[in-house]
Amino acid sequence: MTVLTASNNDLQTIATSWDKRDCVVVSLCAAWCDTCAQFREAYERIAQARPNMLFVWLDIEDDSEVCGDIDVENFPTLVVFRGDLLVHFGVSLPQQGAVARLIDELASRQTSIAEAPLAVRELPLRVQRLTSRA
Repeated sequence: MTVLTASNNDLQTIATSWDKRDCVVVSLCAAWCDTCAQFREAYERIAQARPNMLFVWLDIEDDSEVCGDIDVENFPTLVVFRGDLLVHFGVSLPQQGAVARLIDELASRQTSIAEAPLAVRELPLRVQRLTSRA
């Protein structure tokens, strides 16, 4: 599976796959961001090398219904879940090696980060709600 987006077809796949994957990695980006555009290919390669994980690409403006009120400081911002357990929320260097190592480390983390904004922690629930309305 490659990187999924919030298009109607992918959103349903995201919702049904969320709990079936070891780890869910969401990249929060923006269409106007040159860094994000350059990072997209590396993100795709990272996803292809980790088929047991779910990789999602969300544009914080175009996909605002999914992102809700998530506020990011810079791009790309990564959100990583193990099921509905949030294990990471933060800006990442847009470098394939650094992101791959971070994801591999987070894939086994068992503790949630409590300081993340509510909008970030509720991302899995928002995806489920959006797909149940369709």
